Amino acid sequence: MTTTSSLTVEEAPSRYIRIEPNKFDWLDHFQQHGWAVVKGAIPAERAKAYQQQAFAWLKSFGTDLDIDNPETWTKENLPVQSKINTFSAYGVAHEKFMWDARMEPGVLAAFATLWGTEELLVSFDALNVTFPNRKDKPRRAPWPHIDQSPLRRGLQCAQGVINLSHSGPEDGGLLVYPGSHQLMEEFFDTQTDKTTWQARDGYDFTAAQVQWFADRGIGTHKVCAEPGDLLIWDSRTIHWGTEPTEKGNTIRTVIYASYAPAALASAATLEKKAQVFRVWEATTHWAHDNIIFKKTDAILDDGSIDPRSRDEPREKPALSDRLLQLAGAKAY
Repeated sequence: MTTTSSLTVEEAPSRYIRIEPNKFDWLDHFQQHGWAVVKGAIPAERAKAYQQQAFAWLKSFGTDLDIDNPETWTKENLPVQSKINTFSAYGVAHEKFMWDARMEPGVLAAFATLWGTEELLVSFDALNVTFPNRKDKPRRAPWPHIDQSPLRRGLQCAQGVINLSHSGPEDGGLLVYPGSHQLMEEFFDTQTDKTTWQARDGYDFTAAQVQWFADRGIGTHKVCAEPGDLLIWDSRTIHWGTEPTEKGNTIRTVIYASYAPAALASAATLEKKAQVFRVWEATTHWAHDNIIFKKTDAILDDGSIDPRSRDEPREKPALSDRLLQLAGAKAY
């Protein structure tokens, strides 16, 4: 811990960061650029099967949704979805297919390699299904942000996307500012008022602030990937989920999943995480912190709860010891 003015700055727990440049190409890339693609973390055919299970979940709400008919890709035919095309209510974070994907050996191995331990926790994160060129929903403007507080220093959260669909230049997907993580502490120390820093793990950048990075050679990059690839990025890397262009015709389907060493979580956090798991609720992008114990209701535009709302998954996962350990509900 160090103190800046009256603020307590938390340093990264470096003993858990075991990146060895040049040993693994993607790790070297992750360290230098703040993001990487782990190719084929899941066999492609299995990833496509997970996508079909996600589509089956979407169609389980008894609407006229037809995955093959763009005319049916409307709000009325979909469960409640956020502005960024994610689903986090209805117990979806704990659907069997979501947990099966999170527990894929290649996914676990990648994060175990990154952190230097197999004793990991995983976030109870969202499903993203982005239908291209929806007629009832305008494209969202860029929203460059990071998911780590200025009060935290160093790599403390490695975010992940399990890719279940093709993501080309015209498709929806992850857009990053490569290398921005290396300038983040300088940016906060020289370009922001420290008295405004908040503990909330998130920061949205203005156009002028993004220009500060551009002036230092930091531009944007649309990450392209295939079904089964795992996208990993440092939470200090500026990013956002970009919408498909008018030429994009792929239904983007991904599972957000972040992993961190279980030893980084406090006893109180582990207890709260176990409570959240027991009632099939969702969390943030963080696996070992930011656990918010509240009910994630599906709220309609009029403020009422969706009558189709569910308090538990449609298909529950098998509660193996490994799953319970990843969930923080069983000690390693």
